[in-house]
Amino acid sequence: MVLKAVDLSVGQTFSAMVAENLSRTQIVQYAGASGDYNPLHTDEVFATQVAGYPSVFAHGMLTMGCTGHMLTDLVGDGRLLSFGGRFTSQVWPGDDLTTTATVQALGSDDAGRPTVDLAVSTTNQDGAEVFVGYATARIED
Repeated sequence: MVLKAVDLSVGQTFSAMVAENLSRTQIVQYAGASGDYNPLHTDEVFATQVAGYPSVFAHGMLTMGCTGHMLTDLVGDGRLLSFGGRFTSQVWPGDDLTTTATVQALGSDDAGRPTVDLAVSTTNQDGAEVFVGYATARIED
């Protein structure tokens, strides 16, 4: 999908499931890919008995990466100009995550090319927000 300015309006939303039944294996694979082996994410005994959590949980950046993947699928490769946000809740093994991007504004960059500002929210299967953020992307006329 390539977004075009003529097809967009403020308030328009786009949603996609970005993780289905997130597994402990996927969390450990992310630890390996990122080099972040914090035991809160990889060691069940440490996470539960030492730190007091109900289980290991996903890295925040894994959640952000899933969210970013939805955005690049939406706007196209190489079009994302900015993307940021904050983690608002933990993501647990077994969670399903859905990202929603809402058009906040249409504008243009310094070269006069059209852009879109998006409000971004990723929620789990219970509707709890786990990531909230923003993105700006170049779009077609």
